[in-house]
Amino acid sequence: MPSDTNTTPNATEKCRAVVLISGSGSNLQAFLDAAADAACDFTVEAVISNKADAYGLTRAKSAGINTEVLSHRDFADRESFDAAMTEVIDAYRPDLVILAGFMRILTPGFVRHYSGRLLNIHPSLLPKYQGLHTHQRALDAGDSEHGATVHFVTEELDGGPPIVQAVVPIEPGDTAETLAQRVLVQEHRIYTLVASWFAQGRLRMVGDRAELDGELLPRSGKRLD
Repeated sequence: MPSDTNTTPNATEKCRAVVLISGSGSNLQAFLDAAADAACDFTVEAVISNKADAYGLTRAKSAGINTEVLSHRDFADRESFDAAMTEVIDAYRPDLVILAGFMRILTPGFVRHYSGRLLNIHPSLLPKYQGLHTHQRALDAGDSEHGATVHFVTEELDGGPPIVQAVVPIEPGDTAETLAQRVLVQEHRIYTLVASWFAQGRLRMVGDRAELDGELLPRSGKRLD
């Protein structure tokens, strides 16, 4: 398996992606829909979940995608679970590993193994509101805008180099639920866009920054209003 941070997919082959989920898989569906187009630059080789009842597994099976279930409850600690998960993932020879609602804190060893080819999406304009309940926190703070950030994953939770941020205005009368719905629409748009950039060899992680088309992106990522 390639371990260099600057590794990009072979230009003659499509980028092989493995998606990790824990729940309904709405972002996963965006990837499945994109990959169904013959012109797409990436394939979804497998969908792996730590929960057997995750609806995203049904989505994957309906699309004819390989699925795997590996319950974290079957392992004594995070390290042994992540080691087993690495074996399952690597069997699919991925160029890219995508976290799509995978509700597990990853061990440093796992993150290092996939350094530079591990993506996550977080429902806030990072570095604001790392962690949970981001929509309510944005409302409680009286923010005028909110959004989502796609970033490379590093050992710092929600702290890896941002790539793209989609900005969503907060409207009068918004609740956490209404705001989350509008943010989710943008998540589907920007996450597949970033995966395509990576698959095309345009995107890579350089130290603590993301680089697109040979230029370092702003530390907050490329902003899409």
